[in-house]
Amino acid sequence: MKQATRFAVQMSWKLLIVDMGYAPDDVLRLARLPGDLFARTGGASLSPAQYFDLWRGLEQASGNDELALKLAQAMSVEAFDPAMFACLCSPDLNTALQRLAHYKRLICPLHMQVDIRADCTQITLSCYGSDEPIPRSLGVSELVFFTQLARLGTRARIEPLAALVPDLPLNLAPYQAYLGCALRASEQIQMTFSAHDGRRPFLTDNMAMWAAFEPALNSRLSELDAQASMRERVRAVLLETLPAGISSIEAVAQRLAVSKRSLQRQLADESVGYQELLSEVRHELARHYLSRTDISAGEISWLLGFQESNSFIRAFRGWTGVTPAAYRKSCVNTQLH
Repeated sequence: MKQATRFAVQMSWKLLIVDMGYAPDDVLRLARLPGDLFARTGGASLSPAQYFDLWRGLEQASGNDELALKLAQAMSVEAFDPAMFACLCSPDLNTALQRLAHYKRLICPLHMQVDIRADCTQITLSCYGSDEPIPRSLGVSELVFFTQLARLGTRARIEPLAALVPDLPLNLAPYQAYLGCALRASEQIQMTFSAHDGRRPFLTDNMAMWAAFEPALNSRLSELDAQASMRERVRAVLLETLPAGISSIEAVAQRLAVSKRSLQRQLADESVGYQELLSEVRHELARHYLSRTDISAGEISWLLGFQESNSFIRAFRGWTGVTPAAYRKSCVNTQLH
């Protein structure tokens, strides 16, 4: 999947900054960004590093304020950009989160994964585009945003089951009071909602509005994907289709609207083979399932498109040198310590 290298500066940024009680000019100065950023005709854009700088400028402008909580107070439909507003038009929280994950790369340098399970819905975020640690407030602000999105859509006090960030706020109490659950330290930015809350209907559901937004959003994604290498495009398709047991090159070629021969030729031009990419994605997903879920090896084998469990076990041993069971045990021991 192609990662965006520039992010449009929406008017929503200026509205949010003003509504939170800060001066946009001060924030831009502290972020070392151009003072006319919010006033440029035709809009402006930020690189991933500049996006994080903007957050650091907000942190400095906020001083001792609880920035993420002020964001929740200022968060309104008027302050949403098209992608976020379209999510609020969803029929329920699960759909809203899936839509947001799909369009997240148009908004900021964060990759968003949504796992909808029988007992819960889990969101995991990862950042890219900067070698420096992400701003302390960004991780918790994302979790506050998900919570506020759920509350705006349902008009109910939705409380997540779990909330994790790499860098905890200095003052935990107000955040835990807002979320209604403990905020814990972890290597990942992650939030979990109950299955019931994930399916709870949005009172803001608006199919007509969604139909109006979707074509423009998909057009922006298409423009971004058109810049992607064939390797990136194949990986993106495999990440979507493998959990459904689809792994053949024919199916991937059909999904990308190219012939099998053309797909093989373009991959060869990029010095990679289809089976190599398939193995790479299977390895990546296998480690994810084993380290973050309790799905059995047999189920994982099916999710990765293997015909039988023994084939998966042999492949995993080839990738890592250990069996899936041993790998999962080592992950559990690491988390305990």
